Amino acid sequence: MRTLELAGKQVSVIGQGTWHMGEDRHQRDAEIAALRLGIDLGMNLIDTAEMYAEGGAEEVVSQAIASQRDQVFLVSKVYPHNASRKGIPAACERSLKRLNTEFIDLYLLHWPGQYPLEETVEAFERLREAGKIGRWGVSNFDLDDMHALPSPACATNQVLYNPEERGVEFNLLPWMKTRRMPLMAYCPIARGGRLLGHPALLEIAEHHGATPAQICLAWAARQDGVIAIPKAVKPEHVRLNAAAALLTLRAEDLRAIDRAFPPPSRKKGLAMV
Repeated sequence: MRTLELAGKQVSVIGQGTWHMGEDRHQRDAEIAALRLGIDLGMNLIDTAEMYAEGGAEEVVSQAIASQRDQVFLVSKVYPHNASRKGIPAACERSLKRLNTEFIDLYLLHWPGQYPLEETVEAFERLREAGKIGRWGVSNFDLDDMHALPSPACATNQVLYNPEERGVEFNLLPWMKTRRMPLMAYCPIARGGRLLGHPALLEIAEHHGATPAQICLAWAARQDGVIAIPKAVKPEHVRLNAAAALLTLRAEDLRAIDRAFPPPSRKKGLAMV
């Protein structure tokens, strides 16, 4: 598995997302097994949030990483309405308890909210000094939001990014690259499998003996400083996600994707789901 540096550690360029995990108790064993399989295959970054199933996803993660916490780079996120001077440490403690760990490698503000960023960053820094988190970052921040951050210590920005949603390429992604700040791409194959039947992706996938989902992941992860975090529960999907890191897209593949999903020619509002 290829890796890149994030928050001072080496993480897999394709990680594991957990959105919607923990919502159905009948799926819990399968979700735990999927995350464990992903770890075995080298996908050492696991992304979760207190929002996901209102803590249920964090509980799934805790069971998946039991006895192998040191092999995992753990990312979680705090609700904006908890992002105050007092709210962040309390929310972090709840996440730590659900995750059954003493330390979160990377703790993100889930999206911009009501509290001043100075207050949120101050609370993050206190958590870091207390050894509760390794680094902090943000999610769903556009370039203006990034400029508003009162500290250069932000480790990442997690945003919606896939061939269909390329708005971040206009100025946000280039800005992050100049600062060597990795971008975490959520929904890298879009929601609901919308992209998986697209003729351009099907043709490229056929050439590589791959799936359209793998082409989407390889497209995102081909770039220096981009980490894709797909969610998978079925073992075959976990294996396909991990194998996508080995795919190398040809120049003609990239041109075909550009024709099918043109890169942005102007600034657009940040897409979110």
